Amino acid sequence: MKEWTLSEQNELATILEKDGDTVLNAWVAGQLSGGIRQGVISEAELRESARSFLAVFARAVKTNYNAQLAGETWDSVRTHLVSLSRERVIQGFSPVETAMFVFSLKEPLFEALRKSLGKNPEAFGDALWKLTQTLDSLGLITIEAYQASRQQIIERQQQELLDLTTPVVRLWDSVVALPLIGTLDSERTQVVMESLLDSIVENEAAIAIIDITGVPTVDTLVAQHLLKTVAAARLMGAECIISGIRPQIAQTIVHLGVDLGDVVTKATLAEALKIALRRVGMTVTKIATAKQGD
Repeated sequence: MKEWTLSEQNELATILEKDGDTVLNAWVAGQLSGGIRQGVISEAELRESARSFLAVFARAVKTNYNAQLAGETWDSVRTHLVSLSRERVIQGFSPVETAMFVFSLKEPLFEALRKSLGKNPEAFGDALWKLTQTLDSLGLITIEAYQASRQQIIERQQQELLDLTTPVVRLWDSVVALPLIGTLDSERTQVVMESLLDSIVENEAAIAIIDITGVPTVDTLVAQHLLKTVAAARLMGAECIISGIRPQIAQTIVHLGVDLGDVVTKATLAEALKIALRRVGMTVTKIATAKQGD
């Protein structure tokens, strides 16, 4: 691969230094006319993003304009693009829209090179090709950074959703409840188990109620996950009661031949709570109605 010559490097650096404002204005105008969603990002924010990127880009070109984009100044350019791509993910931009931030810089820079080197076709062609390679490489960096950032956000949201759908509630002294909503799979079972065990330790719980009223179906795999959770709780010194056993679920468990062992099951959370309170030596009674006139 042919390396950039000093004269070619200086030519682009000179353009960015002397005509930086012209390039910036044309770049921003091109993005606005290209249909960038101004409802998501304002013109002022777009201009500031373009200005800050153009500054680090110009510094890299002036310092070490090379085919591999190697060096500390180009590392700064990459870091800048990764940060920008993450912001675009959060703002709701698509990968194409994010990459176009860099690709749209081609037109104003090409025009500036044409004005500067137009009378020297060979030099203009070389400079144009090298700039194309550079901007294409930077555009690919934005796409990779966008995908990585989006994946991180998706994974974080999935974890937050799992945490929200597996809350452990302290019902009484020594009694906690875990209401489950949705389907249980291996990954979620692990989160459920960790949440329940942490709560058992934190609340010094002797009884843990696992309520499956919000679980749409129970198959062999779901039953196995429940039994694993019960076994883990027992190892921590807490007995489990499974509530929310509807008629359809009871029939399914029987048809599947699933053996719940000596696990206590109840139809409702209220019935399970009564059992739990009795096991910890407590009971709930109605307050006697006060006599009229007292």
